[in-house]
Amino acid sequence: MMQEPLFFRSMSKSAGCFSPAVRLGDYVYISGQLPLDHKRGVLAGETIEEQTRAVIHNIGFLLKEAGLDLRYVLKTTVYLQDVDDFQAFNKVYMELFQSPYPAASVIGVSSLPYGAKIEIDAFAIDTRALEVMCAGECKGNACGI
Repeated sequence: MMQEPLFFRSMSKSAGCFSPAVRLGDYVYISGQLPLDHKRGVLAGETIEEQTRAVIHNIGFLLKEAGLDLRYVLKTTVYLQDVDDFQAFNKVYMELFQSPYPAASVIGVSSLPYGAKIEIDAFAIDTRALEVMCAGECKGNACGI
């Protein structure tokens, strides 16, 4: 199996025995991302809004390493340290992801590493080749894509 690990260039190694993300063919699996500033090694912000932005930024950075962006995310799992933060989290989430939004699960947890308020893992698929193929076949006709 030809797995390609994806890393933050500024990060020396993962905090655990896992890759921040792994690409296998057209599939990208992103490990749970914390709101870390990987250059400074600290939490990026104190509020749920700041931390949500930082987490989604980290996901976007890993996708960029795979040549993708947030539009290719199909599914996320969100871990909130305080489920009362859902509305504030959701507002930022809806600003940064575009409709149609990824499928998502939101889970309340008692604590997260580094005292973070949020962690998100994601699954993305690279559909660019399919999009090009369909565009060539459709040539302006309604293909349903």
